[in-house]
Amino acid sequence: MRARIEDALLAQRGQLIGWVPVCLGVGIGTYFALSFEPDVLLMAGFTIAAACLLIASRLVPTAFAPLLMALVLVVAGAGIAKLRVAAVETPILTFRYYGAIEGRIVNIDRSASDAVRLTLDRVVLERMSPARTPRHVRVSVHGQQPLAVFTPGDVIILTGHLSPPAGPAEPGGFDFQRHAWFMELGAVGYTRTPVLRLIAADNTTVAARLFALRMAVSRAVQAAIPGEAGAFAAAIMTGDRSGMGQETLRDLRTSNLAHLLAISGLHMGLLTGFIFAVVRYGLASIPGIALRWPTKKIAAVCALAVGAFYLALSGGSVSTERAYIMVAVMLVAVLLGRKALTLRAVAIAAILVLVWQPEALIGPGFQMSFAATTALVVAFGALRKVDLHRLPRWARAVLSVILSSFIAGIATAPFAAAHFNQIAHYGLIANVLSVPLMGVLVMPAAVLAVCLAPLGLWWIGLGLMDIGLRWILLVARTVSAQEGALGHVIAPDWFVLPLLAFGLLACVLIVGRGRLIGVAVVLLAAVLWQQTSRATLLVADSGALIGLNGTDGRALSKPSGNSFVADIWLENDGAPVAQEVAAARDGLLIEGRVTRADLGEWQVLQVSGKTALVALRDCDGADVLISNQIDAGPRPCAVYDVTRLRNTGALALDVAGNGDLRITTAHQMTGQRPWNSWQGPWPAPVTLSYAQQKRAAEATLPR
Repeated sequence: MRARIEDALLAQRGQLIGWVPVCLGVGIGTYFALSFEPDVLLMAGFTIAAACLLIASRLVPTAFAPLLMALVLVVAGAGIAKLRVAAVETPILTFRYYGAIEGRIVNIDRSASDAVRLTLDRVVLERMSPARTPRHVRVSVHGQQPLAVFTPGDVIILTGHLSPPAGPAEPGGFDFQRHAWFMELGAVGYTRTPVLRLIAADNTTVAARLFALRMAVSRAVQAAIPGEAGAFAAAIMTGDRSGMGQETLRDLRTSNLAHLLAISGLHMGLLTGFIFAVVRYGLASIPGIALRWPTKKIAAVCALAVGAFYLALSGGSVSTERAYIMVAVMLVAVLLGRKALTLRAVAIAAILVLVWQPEALIGPGFQMSFAATTALVVAFGALRKVDLHRLPRWARAVLSVILSSFIAGIATAPFAAAHFNQIAHYGLIANVLSVPLMGVLVMPAAVLAVCLAPLGLWWIGLGLMDIGLRWILLVARTVSAQEGALGHVIAPDWFVLPLLAFGLLACVLIVGRGRLIGVAVVLLAAVLWQQTSRATLLVADSGALIGLNGTDGRALSKPSGNSFVADIWLENDGAPVAQEVAAARDGLLIEGRVTRADLGEWQVLQVSGKTALVALRDCDGADVLISNQIDAGPRPCAVYDVTRLRNTGALALDVAGNGDLRITTAHQMTGQRPWNSWQGPWPAPVTLSYAQQKRAAEATLPR
């Protein structure tokens, strides 16, 4: 048996590089999943243990050494994440602020509600010391204001509302506080007052000149190509999506073409691949150069340089930086005389990204990018063994496009479903009809436009782009208009996606029959996803909204207000509808500003407004009281007023198998970490037993 195990382990040695980012990812994911922050002593202990394992790996038989190295890499991943958290530490606003805000604009974008957002640094807040002032704040600007005159680098002043980054909309949900921590964002808010320029931007810096060039290109492109096609062209050339309409964005998402809008691996790959091909074949056509110069390496250097310029021009978003790293690894492999498209290259790119930005692991961009890349490398590696030379060249090209779209779509579908709770049923058709045109027409035309711009002839390239982009938008509109174009799925439990990812990677990386382990893990993840259940009652951290899950779906306590939270609840249920539709469902008893919800033998009362809370007698027979006001108390029930909810976060209430009422808080799930420690010690989890319910009922009888 030992000999068989050793043989099986030795057979994996050709694929060990692929397990390095997997082990780093396990360590990073474990760190982020902890419900407490490991202190220095604990991390030091693990470091010492890792050092001992590293020494032991030199003493054990060769076959078993990688297992010890895997544990070392897991500890290294946790340590990298810990160091990254400390490196981006910044003050967080700990209260709701209203007053004067001064800061320098570092970014301008739009929110999901299409409001212009200004991200500021060098922030100055009224009556607040610099040590407590957040490093960055983000302000949404409402109303008609001439924001086009502002550019990054301008120092502005305004009067607005700021608050700390919000926690998860429900226990176990997306943690915006953690996301904001890595963006070094200490406060978010809005303003309805005029935004005034205090000091004009210093256009002598490289960053200011790049942004000015970026905005100038965006405006010129949108002027040359009218309508949504021009906004689309500006988005893929400069990363400026401010001109895109919400209806167009919905069509692109529904048809699974939204990835064409974001500057990511596809665009960077198409651009650098086109430049590589043009330079290489151009030099190869000159005999004197082709025979004496390393044309392949020259083409790789040119592609690297153009990709770096594209990265800078597009604003350098995280997804674009990640895409450039992936492309750069493959082009450097060409410079070193190695194969570019291999699992080794993908693994090296993943290692670099995880070391540089470990928090990228838990985001959909990293997961979907590397899922698609890995699947394509594996699939086309297997196709090399298939003899397709009997097919005409055009047939091979068509087959390659269809297979690429199909494989990438299948590989990214589970991650898209887990993060966005939706599946584009006709996404393959839309991508087959659109992606080839992006590669053979749109991106080459963009390069042509840039090359002809100094001669004043860039309208030639833009005209070709216009044709391709109008076709893509037509495909998006047509596909999204089909009945059943978009399906919805329930949000899985937190452990399902890591299991699924590990199983899929095991299928790819394990050599031999051991791949069946990966198949078993994938099937287990699928079964657990199917068995995922949603909380019976959800409570927003504001105390102003509750949602009861029933046979017809989740019923909400009000048709408007807290719409962001309401939309997240309904999407995670796998049944997104308008908030007013959910509010019209049966299940909740609403009497003015008082809402009752029955959970078996338990009753929850939600009260909105100070007047309704003052008029309430004790708990009016309820076991749990929810309020969006401060309650003076005491009351003969569990009370979650707005003060306590700010400390606990959103709530999920369920009846356990023994009849007890279990109340889970968002902060109980996330734990006390650096990005939310300003909220103070966490309240203990609450479970109300039947005996408690009986005593509370008896206490209210005399009244």
